Amino acid sequence: MPEGDTVWLAGRRLHDALAGSAITRSDFRVPGLATVDLSGRTVTEVVSRGKHLLTRVEDDLTLHTHFRMDGTWHLYRTGERRRGGPEWQIRVLLETEGWQAVGYRLPVVELLARAEEGRAVGHLGPDLLGPDWDEAEALRRLAGSPEREIGDAPLDQRNMAGIGNLYKAECLFLSGESPWSAVRDVRDLPALVRGARRLLLANRDQPWQVTTGVDRRGSEHWVYGRAGRPCRRCGSAIRSAPQGATPYDRLTYWCPTCQPVRT
Repeated sequence: MPEGDTVWLAGRRLHDALAGSAITRSDFRVPGLATVDLSGRTVTEVVSRGKHLLTRVEDDLTLHTHFRMDGTWHLYRTGERRRGGPEWQIRVLLETEGWQAVGYRLPVVELLARAEEGRAVGHLGPDLLGPDWDEAEALRRLAGSPEREIGDAPLDQRNMAGIGNLYKAECLFLSGESPWSAVRDVRDLPALVRGARRLLLANRDQPWQVTTGVDRRGSEHWVYGRAGRPCRRCGSAIRSAPQGATPYDRLTYWCPTCQPVRT
């Protein structure tokens, strides 16, 4: 599932291309919206909320999309050949005079009245990349389940929105916290939350994620995706294991030496 910075960047690019322009053609390839036509309406803004995108158009309408595991938005100049995937994978297309915005493999595509946006994103915690980020509220929500494993709690978007499995693993390593420790046993929960936000902010303007400060291929991450390979700090073998309740479990990565379990 894409990290929040990936969705933020997609939203910014869509906003820069579409905002203020009238839709000349729309094509919804999902059953519930197959007859909807947004032609003639102006796109007012595109904003991200955690891992959700809200494309707002005239008449107080909002197109809500979510990437889940492999959805994506691509932008093309009008007339440019599309390369995001085969035509049958397109779920929605919005065209303006100069641009085509094409959503591929999007599992969530719905059109809402602006007043109903809360139904789609109202459950989310504070957005790590949002203009209204609220650290105190995120900490309150995390601390509300003190027995929960810290490798699982940040992925619950009701606690704070935008962090994914990659940044969870990396910020836990940088904090020296085992993903298997309980929230209550984390030495400095505010520092952990700030570290996660710092990583997202550092990477939101680029389509790749670097947490080590080295963007050379194979050197970008400390532990994520490196199971069985030596820790960059101590040389111990990085471990991985599923964590979280099915079907929301994710493969977590950690160094058993640098990240001891705290009880």
